[in-house]
Amino acid sequence: MRIFLSRWVCLDVETNLKRVKEEVCRAAMDGAAIAVLPELCLTGYRREVDAAVAREVFATASRSFPEVLCVFGTISEGGRNRLTVWLGGEPLASYDKIHLFHPNREGEFWSPGDRYVALDWKGFRIGFMVCNDLRYPEQARALALEGGCDLLVIPGWWPWRRDHVWQTLLRARAIENAVWVAGCCVAGSVFSGEDFSGAGNYVFDPLGEPVRTVDDHNYRLEIDHRPALVVDPREHPPILGEVEVIEAGERETGN
Repeated sequence: MRIFLSRWVCLDVETNLKRVKEEVCRAAMDGAAIAVLPELCLTGYRREVDAAVAREVFATASRSFPEVLCVFGTISEGGRNRLTVWLGGEPLASYDKIHLFHPNREGEFWSPGDRYVALDWKGFRIGFMVCNDLRYPEQARALALEGGCDLLVIPGWWPWRRDHVWQTLLRARAIENAVWVAGCCVAGSVFSGEDFSGAGNYVFDPLGEPVRTVDDHNYRLEIDHRPALVVDPREHPPILGEVEVIEAGERETGN
């Protein structure tokens, strides 16, 4: 299976809206089964778009290429930073970012989501996270253990200067959960007051090996194949009871 990760430069909103269909078209022409756009790809932090307008654009693009599963992440909707998933012009799922990035004042823009989300599609399961969620391994663990996910898809708005952190965390979530992980980051933003250089796109297999690509867009995943060294995380024994905290107490001292 091929997954297409957009290398998206965020421009003015009208240009961004027009580019959505172009990117899905490119994914379809390249034979991708999944097309992923990065976090806040239409607006960044400083621009605005009506959520209804964005949804109509998403529906049109998805309807035009019904064989492609479209992960449009993200838009500001309902007071949340929301990822939406579409197929054949219809929304299948949505996920609201849980771990807001407070250095960017995200808590002033949105309320955090309150649930993890996974989608069954073509015989495997995809879990969704957004950008700063990646710093919280318990979310990926829950998607792997409780959700039974085979693939985690993570759109992001992560800076180039911390690309090593983005790449390391993506790899770590893959290794510790024995799942495929795909991170799609905005390539940049060209806008007054919000010039931004984004981190790279990466896909890691369940062993943490990077999936190589010649064009930085299309990645081939062997979803039905788990390397022999990997133990299925769903075989993990349950953790029983609470964490026991032991107080050492004071040690006696003598002369």
